[in-house]
Amino acid sequence: MANMLGKRYQCETCGTEVLCNKAGEGAFICCEGQMKVKEVKPLPSSD
Repeated sequence: MANMLGKRYQCETCGTEVLCNKAGEGAFICCEGQMKVKEVKPLPSSD
């Protein structure tokens, strides 16, 4: 799996977050598991 530039990754075990500043092959590993891409929170509407 390739790391995506500008995406945040989060450890599901301890909650550590990293921001990818250089895209490339490989995976972020924390607490002996692969970190998942953090989901984007939707912005509230301005209505």
